[in-house]
Amino acid sequence: MSVKAWLKERFPIDYDKFIEINENIFIKEPIPIHMKKWWYCMGATPLILFTLQVLTGIFLAFYFVPSPEMAYESVRHITQDVRFGFWVRGLHRWGANLMILSLFLHITRVYFTRSYQKPREINWILGVILFGLALTFSFTGYSLTYNQLSYWAVTVGTNLIKSVPIIGHSLLVFMRGGEEVTANTLTRFYMLHVWFLPLFLVFFLVLHIIVLRLHGVSEPEGFPKGKYFPFYPHHFYKIIIATLFLLAVMSALSIILPPGIGLPADPTTTPFHIKPEWYFYPTYRFLRMVPLKVGIYVTAAFLIAFTFWPFIEPLLSKKNSVRRNISYGVGALTLIITLALTIWESLT
Repeated sequence: MSVKAWLKERFPIDYDKFIEINENIFIKEPIPIHMKKWWYCMGATPLILFTLQVLTGIFLAFYFVPSPEMAYESVRHITQDVRFGFWVRGLHRWGANLMILSLFLHITRVYFTRSYQKPREINWILGVILFGLALTFSFTGYSLTYNQLSYWAVTVGTNLIKSVPIIGHSLLVFMRGGEEVTANTLTRFYMLHVWFLPLFLVFFLVLHIIVLRLHGVSEPEGFPKGKYFPFYPHHFYKIIIATLFLLAVMSALSIILPPGIGLPADPTTTPFHIKPEWYFYPTYRFLRMVPLKVGIYVTAAFLIAFTFWPFIEPLLSKKNSVRRNISYGVGALTLIITLALTIWESLT
């Protein structure tokens, strides 16, 4: 009896139909012609990096101990004693940075090609949620090393939560597991990083892909409409090339610029200069420039406008050409301010 017949006897489904459906969904999926250009087809990059983050995170979890007494030592052990431990940790660290960067570039491309317009508004919102989850992922992961910089970065970062109106103090206590950064904080951040955030991210990622499949990839102006090519082999090989390229870049960075371990966390000694990771520089610099409560309100207003921009843009003008100019102007101004604040903070 053949394997196919054996399986069919125990799982009585139409395998030929099953294979045909999967071929049509994945192998023969029509891809718009503009996706042959690398700039337009790299929406898969964050997904590739997230997959690598999951794999390297599982290996790190074999050795990491989420307790104040052992967290720093377990990171040191991974970095210095475990065979290829420094490489796996380097892949995880640099993968997180590249994932944030790739999401930023992807959102920028989607914005300036106006791919968020009707009927794809919900997918834009899902993308913004995924970006927020990725930032939270990085923040919680950074804290787990439990060295001086990560401990005090968590202290400063969670202190900002207190300024949130009405629910600020309750959120602070919930995040820290008390009034101060303690063992409870490390345990909660570990649970968020390893269990809750991956589940949330996978849920919203699946929704994002489903909505993308339902509406198809938006076709930007300047490309012939109605021309497609099958997912396999052209686009499939591009994803393979992108994966290998990312692995090579992350490996090179892990060797040339390996992540350090710093000094163990000391709650009694505040470091001279505390900074968050680079992707928080714009917000951090802005909050230092203005009164904290004003900064919190302005940041919240910006996040709301950014999230619901596909619905806000049509209200600004009913003329498409005017809307396009307003959209490009707002996007360019936001990008310039973001880059300026990032550079400013990196130089101070």
